[in-house]
Amino acid sequence: MNWTGVMPAMTTAFHSDFSVDHYMIARHAQWLIENGCTGIICLGSLGEAATLSFEEKVTVLKTVVNALAGRAPVVSAISALSTPEAVELAKAAQAAGCSGLMILPPYVYKGDWRENRTHVAEILKATPLPGMLYNNPIAYGTDFLPEQIAELAREFSHFVAVKESSADVRRVTAIRALLGERLAVFVGVDDAIVEGIAAGAVGWVAGLVNALPRESVDLFNLARAGKMQEAFELYRWFLPLLRMDTVPKFIQLIKQVQQEAGVGCARVRTPRLDLIGNELDEAREVFRLAHANRPSVAVPSTPFAR
Repeated sequence: MNWTGVMPAMTTAFHSDFSVDHYMIARHAQWLIENGCTGIICLGSLGEAATLSFEEKVTVLKTVVNALAGRAPVVSAISALSTPEAVELAKAAQAAGCSGLMILPPYVYKGDWRENRTHVAEILKATPLPGMLYNNPIAYGTDFLPEQIAELAREFSHFVAVKESSADVRRVTAIRALLGERLAVFVGVDDAIVEGIAAGAVGWVAGLVNALPRESVDLFNLARAGKMQEAFELYRWFLPLLRMDTVPKFIQLIKQVQQEAGVGCARVRTPRLDLIGNELDEAREVFRLAHANRPSVAVPSTPFAR
């Protein structure tokens, strides 16, 4: 497990009857790796994990692990209403062949540090798999402070990475000030990636990568190489799309962009509904303008082979 590079928070494909489309999930994962991504993260927020049953989650993990066949690591997001269920999912992820875990705070209940620390610790104790902590106070109302992250890092040697989605790039420098390179810090919001890399992030858990992987990988690599003129040219072009990752309907928007790009379907499970009206028109227009004005520095993603 190499915690670096662009790792998609992969969407979950559904058939017209809203059952899980395992063929498309497998092909999508393969295509993302073919376009330069370094690993796949399944069952995150963008993967609509909250709408999947426990059994569906496990089958998705098995599908992606089998599809990649060791070519790249598969990381399972671990989210649940209760700590015991999260622990069981972590064990199931290990049994399915996953290479790492991305640990979320408990759904619904926003505990204090003692409670959240216990939740994360129980998941880390459940398997020897390396763990990434997902900090997203905007979405989940739970904020893991740099000092708290450092406390976990001192206790668990296999706690190795943080997905920092506070949208505050100062968190990257704050974590590094406490821990140096002990933890791999990933940016978890698409429209802060260049700033996050400048602050010391070494990875990107990305959303729009589901539709535009080659462009995402190129942006990451240019920024990491310090080629800022080229990076900002690509970033300015990409930002109207990347900002879709930061709004409440980010799942519908990103899946719609996949559909517009010919690499997926916009279908989502309820309670979410497909975009309609002005929202749909605006999303399509953003994609149309981006497609028509691709900068020379952007290498298009290869066609999606179904």
